[in-house]
Amino acid sequence: MFNIRNKKDDLQINNEITDKEVRLLDVDGSMLGVVPLAEAMKLAGDKDLDLVKISPNAVPPVCKIADYNKTVYEKAKKDKEAKKAQKVVELKEIRLSVNIEEHDLEVKVKNAHKFLSEGNKVKASLRFRGRQQKYTNDGNDVMSRFAEALSEIGSVEKAPLQEGRTMFMIIGPKKHD
Repeated sequence: MFNIRNKKDDLQINNEITDKEVRLLDVDGSMLGVVPLAEAMKLAGDKDLDLVKISPNAVPPVCKIADYNKTVYEKAKKDKEAKKAQKVVELKEIRLSVNIEEHDLEVKVKNAHKFLSEGNKVKASLRFRGRQQKYTNDGNDVMSRFAEALSEIGSVEKAPLQEGRTMFMIIGPKKHD
């Protein structure tokens, strides 16, 4: 059967298959057993269909008698459905300061609460400027107040860590069982 091949396709068909024996599946999915490649090619040719290698890592490899274009279409459709089902978790950043006022901290907590409820992670970062570098314990206090305010919806995944002038921690949403 004539096929228009796409270079991205990873399925081998017809003459591209070089194995001596293959485990053969019929058009309806029923097992025909382990047969020599020549016999499998003949059976596919008799039905005017392609021999498609669907599981190359199996021993012996699994091939199916099928229309190649239909197989590629179904595989693409299945991959698209799987991609649609997965949730991408984003990392949202919230910047704090050492001498942040209480109301400002509440606003930051409210935004972080919104991000966590959407299923995203929050990176709280705090930058020390000038002489603030000496008072890292004040930064730890701000971070702990921030984490405590979010304790009901999120949990600290990475404790406050200081790298140079910046201190940061990562808070992830709590798992609901």
